[in-house]
Amino acid sequence: MTSSLLSQSKTCSTLYYFPFSSSFSSLDLHLQVNKAPFSLFFPFFGFAYNCFKCKTFTLFTDYLHNSDFESPPKNLTENSSVPFVLLNENNTIPGWTFQGTVQYVTAGRIMALPDNGHAIQLGQDSKINQTFQANGDYMEYILTFTLAPGGKNCSANANITVSGPDNQGIFSFKQNYGKQAWQSYGLYLGLSGQDETVNLLFESQAVESDDNSTCWPVIDSLLVKAVENLVQGKDNLLLNGGFEFGPDFLSNSTEGILLDSASSPVQSPLSQWAVVGTIKYIDSEHFFVPHGNAAVEIVSGVSAGIHTEVTLAKGSAYNLEFILGDANNACEGDFIVEVRAGSVAQNFTIRSDGTGSAVKSSIKFEVDSNATTPISFSSFTTSQTKDGIFCGPVVDDVVLLSLSLTSNSLRIVINPNILISLLLLIVILW
Repeated sequence: MTSSLLSQSKTCSTLYYFPFSSSFSSLDLHLQVNKAPFSLFFPFFGFAYNCFKCKTFTLFTDYLHNSDFESPPKNLTENSSVPFVLLNENNTIPGWTFQGTVQYVTAGRIMALPDNGHAIQLGQDSKINQTFQANGDYMEYILTFTLAPGGKNCSANANITVSGPDNQGIFSFKQNYGKQAWQSYGLYLGLSGQDETVNLLFESQAVESDDNSTCWPVIDSLLVKAVENLVQGKDNLLLNGGFEFGPDFLSNSTEGILLDSASSPVQSPLSQWAVVGTIKYIDSEHFFVPHGNAAVEIVSGVSAGIHTEVTLAKGSAYNLEFILGDANNACEGDFIVEVRAGSVAQNFTIRSDGTGSAVKSSIKFEVDSNATTPISFSSFTTSQTKDGIFCGPVVDDVVLLSLSLTSNSLRIVINPNILISLLLLIVILW
């Protein structure tokens, strides 16, 4: 198995305190660095170093062998056009083990697949799985996969259960959530440490309808992404407020990634955010994203949305900033979004013409309890495009800051090279 490693450098907010006089407030020097934090201490000035990573490194690795099923079964040539080939002990597929009625699928007139490639269909009570080795110190593993119905004119689409070490999800092809004949989904698999074995399992679910009229699930284009634990930053008290950490986008995915309900923020494919209903994780390459590379579109209508919790200081005041808009996907109408922060809730209405828009808003609130403070965004409307595709408001760039910090601190952006030169000069003169 080949392995490629890509890392994304992120901004680190470095905080220095200069206690020259009691008349000075804390002087925050926010340095933008693209390397690991380093520690400095000068007794004469009483420098105190404290670095909070506002984001962390994301690692992308080819964990799975034959993840797109383009390596054919042993007894099948690569240019074969046979739409369905039954796998057996003499006709296995590289990288995978299986049980039950499992077929190798080739795209064509009968079956549409991403890139007109190949896939796997799981029949009644069938399963397919692969194990891989974790390669980091307790990384979160998030799966992206493509799901398609196994035929046309079916009375029912059979469900598929996808399982990892710490989590599982049940999926079925959803009507009216995209224009393609397939959909991409995301699932949190679990937290694993260095060299631990991670087992990925796909299993079809039995149905009560006539087996001959059931569309059995077809899976394709799998991708496993590893994410390190996120660390709170001084520039945002929320983890993953920009939604940059979620399932990875497939190269052939033009309609985003569907994320079904995930009740726990720490076991969610959208890192640190729980999901209610169905949302769509969208990228800036194919949609209008107000900030960064990714955002959230709430697509399953009333009461759907996202929420998280954060530990804050009782009696303190905070400001929650966020962007609401539309994804430039022909979703027109008025979106109503309820934003809740602690005990404060407010409805925001966004007028969308479906061509991509963004409005930055905020609410202020005080913490009245020692319990964790809930932050949530919920849709109060159900919207569809003229083609009947479910759509909705986009949420992005959610930033939570303490009002006492922003009002009492002087912020100066300084080049790290200038600071280092200044410190060296001080040492020489001293």
